[in-house]
Amino acid sequence: MAQSQNIDPEILPPLRRSSRFNVSDEQLDQFASLLDDVFRLPGTRIRFGLDPLIGLIPGLGDLITGAMSFLIIYAAWQRGLPRVTMTRMLANIAIDTLAGTIPIVGDAFDVIWKSNRMNYNLLIRSSQGIKKSHTLQDWLFLILLGLGMVTLISLPIVVIVLIIHWWRA
Repeated sequence: MAQSQNIDPEILPPLRRSSRFNVSDEQLDQFASLLDDVFRLPGTRIRFGLDPLIGLIPGLGDLITGAMSFLIIYAAWQRGLPRVTMTRMLANIAIDTLAGTIPIVGDAFDVIWKSNRMNYNLLIRSSQGIKKSHTLQDWLFLILLGLGMVTLISLPIVVIVLIIHWWRA
């Protein structure tokens, strides 16, 4: 008891952030596999996970799997990955979630577009320091995503203007 009172505070290890939410690479790999490629269609090389199966639940399925996918982004944020990498991860989830909302076709898309596996690969590539800067492919993806968003936002406006112009003529 006397020894515990005489502990030199300089010898104590520094306080660290709570590690109760830290997820290992192995756990993230298993999670991505569970959502994207744990099952195999017999007689084929087609793999799928719970993402397309949960996506069959009308209205909520794709929102549930989209929310579950944020675990990998949270791990990327904890590890301090670059914003462009996390933006690409968010885009992968957004594409998966939005396309998945289309009945049947969206679920087939979920079998092909494995956003969790892609995000896990991005996380590993960035956190292991395999490369220091982003590739041209990363930047082109973000630029095309931005152009696609601008197109989707402006297309209804252009259609309305054309309808009004046609109506007045």
